[in-house]
Amino acid sequence: MPGTVVQSGEYTLELDTGFNVNQFTLDDPTAGVLDSTVFVIQGTSQFADITEYVTRISYKRGREKTDDQFGASTMNFTMLDQTGILGPYDSSSPYYNPTNDEPGLAPLRKIRLKRESTYLFTGVVIGYDYQFALAGPNTVSVTCADDFYKLAQTQLDEWNVTSQTSGQRITSTLALPEVDYDGTTDIDTGTVDLGHDSPYTVPQGTNTLTYLQQINDAEQGRLFMAADGTLTFQPRISFTFDAPILSFKDDGVGTKYSDLSIAFDADEVVNRAYVKALDGDDATDTDAASIAKYFTQSRSITNSLLHTQTQIDDLAEYLLVPEPLPRYTSLTTTFSRLTEAERDLAAGIDIGDTISIEKEIPNLQQPIASVLSVEGISGIIDVKSGHTVTYYTASTVFLYELILDDAIYGELDALNAVG
Repeated sequence: MPGTVVQSGEYTLELDTGFNVNQFTLDDPTAGVLDSTVFVIQGTSQFADITEYVTRISYKRGREKTDDQFGASTMNFTMLDQTGILGPYDSSSPYYNPTNDEPGLAPLRKIRLKRESTYLFTGVVIGYDYQFALAGPNTVSVTCADDFYKLAQTQLDEWNVTSQTSGQRITSTLALPEVDYDGTTDIDTGTVDLGHDSPYTVPQGTNTLTYLQQINDAEQGRLFMAADGTLTFQPRISFTFDAPILSFKDDGVGTKYSDLSIAFDADEVVNRAYVKALDGDDATDTDAASIAKYFTQSRSITNSLLHTQTQIDDLAEYLLVPEPLPRYTSLTTTFSRLTEAERDLAAGIDIGDTISIEKEIPNLQQPIASVLSVEGISGIIDVKSGHTVTYYTASTVFLYELILDDAIYGELDALNAVG
């Protein structure tokens, strides 16, 4: 795949070759200077541009629905190898590392995909599938995942935790010696307090990612890897002040889209919610009118890390969804239909951002418009057809910041709030 993708932009796929540069070297007069800001202990990964070999890339990050858990994001791509230099046995390959006698194109190497200067995926290689061809170029299929994959491979030692907020507990988990997470983070403090008595002691062998997801279950926020590889934790989802990054419309004026899905399902209803904390405290919340209309549909969390009764009660109430509402669940757009400015904005949309969607429907005087949060993103980049991206969305409440003396935004009401 050349760097320029048809009607989409400039793309770069870079792979860690296994070489480190700028690494601190003991007794070296230059690289061995203590407290150097240039030569550091772990060094800096050296990346090779492998874009020229690629024919197709697909990636998927985040989740499709808000009651899904965030897991590892994935990326898959295919390369054509005309000369064999991408194979693991060619020691003359420019990607081979003679220092440790290992191929540079190897599992758990870092990988990153970007459009222009905007990252679309950052993670590690999980595996290669190299197919030799009797005639024509060999084919290499590569599977990748973000750092959640690495966290899912680690286990915690027994841990007597202290009283912390959800964000503080995540930070403490990542700092444990058996985890020793060295990636960048953007972790909110969180809105809930987690327990610390003996029932909350973390058992030996607890999976690290599973425990982090358990923390997020108590918060009901977002815990994910951002496109640039930053481990991100956002507080409980309720409302947003963030204006939509793009306004997608089918009126010929707004940002164009090619496909739009709407869900209106009975199985979205939750009219009985049960939350039980590890110390035995629990709470049940129900909606009688919804039960009478839709029968009992339940959601339970039976291993909550919460320990304050009011917060347990609040979580049970938060989980209730008494009425199903029609909503836009996913939107697909193709970069070839967008302006260059719109492509830049579309590429930069990440999980937790907001977009607006407007659909004109025959026989309705007004189009159906919604402001939605982005919960997941998937994309396909093809050398022949360009870049297509799908955003998976969820309902959100968009609030305007209160402006004193303003005729519209100066009134205290449900949609104007102090920022």
